[in-house]
Amino acid sequence: MTAPAPRDPRLFDRLADRADDACEELARGLLAPAASIAPKWFYDRLGSALFAAICELPEYYPTRTEAAVLSAAGAELGARLGRGGTLIDLGAGDCAKAERLFGVLQPDQYVALDIAGGFVADALRCLQHRHAALDTIGVGVDFTRELWLPDAVAPQRRLFFYPGSSIGNFTPSEAVAFLSRIRAATDLRGGLLIGVDLAKPRAVVEPAYDDALGVTAAFNLNVLLHVNRRLGSDFRTSDWRHVAFLDEAESRIEMHLEARVAVEVRWPGGVRRFRAGERIHTEHSYKHTPARFEALLRAAGFEPAARWTDANGWFAVIHALPR
Repeated sequence: MTAPAPRDPRLFDRLADRADDACEELARGLLAPAASIAPKWFYDRLGSALFAAICELPEYYPTRTEAAVLSAAGAELGARLGRGGTLIDLGAGDCAKAERLFGVLQPDQYVALDIAGGFVADALRCLQHRHAALDTIGVGVDFTRELWLPDAVAPQRRLFFYPGSSIGNFTPSEAVAFLSRIRAATDLRGGLLIGVDLAKPRAVVEPAYDDALGVTAAFNLNVLLHVNRRLGSDFRTSDWRHVAFLDEAESRIEMHLEARVAVEVRWPGGVRRFRAGERIHTEHSYKHTPARFEALLRAAGFEPAARWTDANGWFAVIHALPR
């Protein structure tokens, strides 16, 4: 029997219409008293490739720990979530994490959302050859600002998949707002499957964000090149160094870029002078307890239905149902 010819993924770009908004947001962050660049700007093509490399590092426990948890829970996941429906992958990247679930979930439709629209489009074209009959859709969108889905996305049985602990990039109040938007976009037969990095000792968590090879440092510095293209600024990566540390009081890792020397950065319509040692905040990643995170889910209109963790209690995968 002849195998079906692979379809072409359907691609949608929400970002082109939002270019001015992106410039305004970046300028506002750079001009704030404590300068910041949101972590979503890590993910241009190079940043996405660097993050894929980070996931292979021995220090970076989240990816391999989550993968092991999902693998161990595979049969139960299939029984709980059922087959078919629409799998919506938030921050899909290379689509590899979602693809590992195809065997147990057998979705009718796979929707990959990512701010690096070109990167995810390339990944979808490769994935489509391996899953010729699957209906695949790629959406270039900043889903941290708007959870926009094209009409081509089936409205029923939407399972949102948000792996990798990216929910930690939101403050608790921001997380509730974001999760509430997901809740509004699904129906009572849908749900959420989410990865959550759990609180753990400094000796484990800090090297995951400051590895010996310096891949995370390159990932962090690359955000300046992305900002240069987006905003028209003139950052030089040689003027900055990577800083990462655990804030135990807030239970979150922080990443910053620290000016090595006094520097002036210009862009059309703006300028910012940085003192030597002054920092730009680029990421925080909250490390939750299961009880604290499940309280956030309930505040957003979800009810936790199942939780799986590794033997060390480092990482949790939670299935939540809309209430």
